[in-house]
Amino acid sequence: MSEIELKPSCVFDCFAQVNQVPRPSKKEERMIAFLMDFGQKLGLETKCDEVGNVLIRKPATPGMENRKTLILQSHMDMVCEKNANVDFDFQNDAIQTYIDGEWMKAKGTTLGADDGMGVAMEMALLQSNDIEHGPIECVFTRDEETGLTGAFGMKSGFMNGEMLINLDSEDEGEIFVSCAGGCRTTAQFSYEIEPLPKDFFTFSLTIKGLQGGHSGDDIDKKRANANKLLARFLYVSQKKFDLRLVDIQAGGLHNAIPREASCVCAVPTKDKEQVRIDWNLFAADVEEEYSVTEKTPEFILESQDSATEAIDKRTSTRLISALQAVDNGVFAMCQDIALVETSSNLASIRRNPETKTIDINSSQRSSIYSARLNMANTLAAVFELAGAKVEIGEGYPGWKMNPDSEILRIAVDQYRKLFAKEPVVRGIHAGLECGLFSEKYPGLDMISIGPTLRGVHSPDERLLIPTVQMVWDHLIAILKNIPEAN
Repeated sequence: MSEIELKPSCVFDCFAQVNQVPRPSKKEERMIAFLMDFGQKLGLETKCDEVGNVLIRKPATPGMENRKTLILQSHMDMVCEKNANVDFDFQNDAIQTYIDGEWMKAKGTTLGADDGMGVAMEMALLQSNDIEHGPIECVFTRDEETGLTGAFGMKSGFMNGEMLINLDSEDEGEIFVSCAGGCRTTAQFSYEIEPLPKDFFTFSLTIKGLQGGHSGDDIDKKRANANKLLARFLYVSQKKFDLRLVDIQAGGLHNAIPREASCVCAVPTKDKEQVRIDWNLFAADVEEEYSVTEKTPEFILESQDSATEAIDKRTSTRLISALQAVDNGVFAMCQDIALVETSSNLASIRRNPETKTIDINSSQRSSIYSARLNMANTLAAVFELAGAKVEIGEGYPGWKMNPDSEILRIAVDQYRKLFAKEPVVRGIHAGLECGLFSEKYPGLDMISIGPTLRGVHSPDERLLIPTVQMVWDHLIAILKNIPEAN
């Protein structure tokens, strides 16, 4: 199926190995074992800390022993998202990749290039015997995607390098020097079950086929949030009809813009045709509003077996009103550069029949701590007014740019020499582990680079193949030019 040669082969061979190993966030045990075995078979110093981070040290090549130690870092876990019609078990199945022009994709699932490609580059470097470099430490952290558990749990002294290159960014030609901090805000509504009146029509509503994407890096791309769209229709409908909410299961991971949302409702049978009409009109309105960014939305209304009970109307009314009111998307732009400063993502809504609660998960990001706290409090206030129990997580810090960065100067100089053009030096509105490293290792000089990825955190994730060679060449050039230790 290949239409383009996969270069450098050493990196893509390693990526193929990585994609054979199941590695969902918080369930990285097989990946940890794989990396430990990989380093030990190479005869390199390999260790794992108490939270599951893996470090493999490789000595300098001859003549480079006096260079500063460079840390290369990636995360071993991946976001596990699939299309609803795809039969795939992320805890046991290998990712199935294919080539589409210049892009590598996966068959109905996330590709895992975030951050499997960073892992693959480190592996290729560790097993190489023809690349000049000083002392290097290859670090693989766990659970970056759902809690930064590895970076949070890493103790000072695990890494010993003076410079660090994070291999977890998604735009070749861009060198990242700062990132946003983030936190999660959860809301929980308790409900009672009440019987449905007689002569009610039960139906399901489903929105799917949206782009989704990364809740930080893609939040400014004006993509639709399936949860917000569903809430929008329900809010208008409950004003118009005696709407009863039977079930709601919407959205997915906290760091992904929701692509799909569904619920089961009931209305008096006399209103069912009007609901269908309203749903079709609503779909047309949304398609027009998002005609540029959402090309394949699907709006499905289906009759269901008649329900006999539903969530109590008082709770469902408050829930739907809160979901309509709560902020989502870009909240503020940076004052000095063209970058999102503060945002929020309404990630998931789940009815839990065992606890009789409706659990809502959201994430907030900002490059300014006080603004992030304000964003979280804004959401909390809406849900509290609606009667929910709210918790704001501790979150993780941002990473502030170092204007005197030596590793940045080297990276920029080598990029110019290689490609005869200027790289873009910028911040990113997403969380990187560099924020936590900057707290645990004050003075650590850091940048983040990576090949071009699109559609991350969704089954549309894809890797622009030619950019892998460019990042690899850039990385090798940086390695050769790491300065001498003081």
